[in-house]
Amino acid sequence: MLIEGVFAAVTTPFYADERLYLRKLEANIAHYSRSLLAGMVILGSTGEAVALNDEESLQVLRSAAEAAAPEKVLIAGVGRESLKTTLELAEDAARFKYDAVLVRTPNYYASQMSALAVANYFRSVADRCPLPVLLYNIPRCVPYDIPVDIVADLAQHPNIIGIKESSGSIEKIRALIAATRHAPQRTVTVTPIFEAVTERMMVPASESLDAFVPVGEITGGLAPAATLPAASLKTRTKQVGFQVLTGSASTILESLEAGASGAILGLASCAPQACQEVYFAWKDHDLQLAREKQDRLVRPNQRVLAEMGISGVKYACDFNGFYGGYPRLPLLPLTAQEKVEVEQLFADMRN
Repeated sequence: MLIEGVFAAVTTPFYADERLYLRKLEANIAHYSRSLLAGMVILGSTGEAVALNDEESLQVLRSAAEAAAPEKVLIAGVGRESLKTTLELAEDAARFKYDAVLVRTPNYYASQMSALAVANYFRSVADRCPLPVLLYNIPRCVPYDIPVDIVADLAQHPNIIGIKESSGSIEKIRALIAATRHAPQRTVTVTPIFEAVTERMMVPASESLDAFVPVGEITGGLAPAATLPAASLKTRTKQVGFQVLTGSASTILESLEAGASGAILGLASCAPQACQEVYFAWKDHDLQLAREKQDRLVRPNQRVLAEMGISGVKYACDFNGFYGGYPRLPLLPLTAQEKVEVEQLFADMRN
């Protein structure tokens, strides 16, 4: 699977009483689907995955998949505290036609997560997972920073296709790219312009017809997702190695210059266009413009993502045309003063 470009780490909307607000999730996903984002990550850290129970996780995965455009790459966060529960959620993601899974290191028994235990866990997931696996390194949330040598070893596994590196360290990104440069190449299916081909894109037109919504069934609010009949999709193949993606909006340009294939960003959930502009300027070899676009992301990313956290991201979504709402307790919403600060930081990054 080709994992290239900018991906939004999607938030999970809740009602005021903390029930899932699935209609707002569907609306957000439809909004992202109309953007130039490469895809979306559902139930990652920004999606408050650890705050959802098993049934809620399934509802979120199902609703997001049904609302997403078929050409967008969908990645499911399936990391749980045991191999068994991680694989069960991965199987559900496969049933909902996700393209890959994102797997973090278990953290409750952090003192016992030795290098051997971590490597064995990821290999065991990859051995039995029905979807390609992306490793997820986020040491500020999980008290374990996956060493470069372990990643290099895991990169040899045929079902481990890449890593989301969220340490914020460009030195770590460079080290990972250097260490996995000679990982096995995979032949992946892409479009004629070398964009990712998803399983949902390959659905025959006869099956897509079932997704049309009769006018009489639209009773107001957000209409159910409808899929147009798909034309015969022309494809080609591309050789792809181990793919490294940054998880920090502050290092998009430096990571791309070092050889990263893209970025999975919480900031892209509330300012997707601003994040994409860095990537597209880089693709156009306009490094001066890419640097200007990158520089304006640093302060919002540091203050809102790193310091305010989920509450800041959700309010930035509200301010910027998406539904954010409140986080689940014990996370607290922003104060009035913090909201003003978010609005000031995002004033020149409106979608």
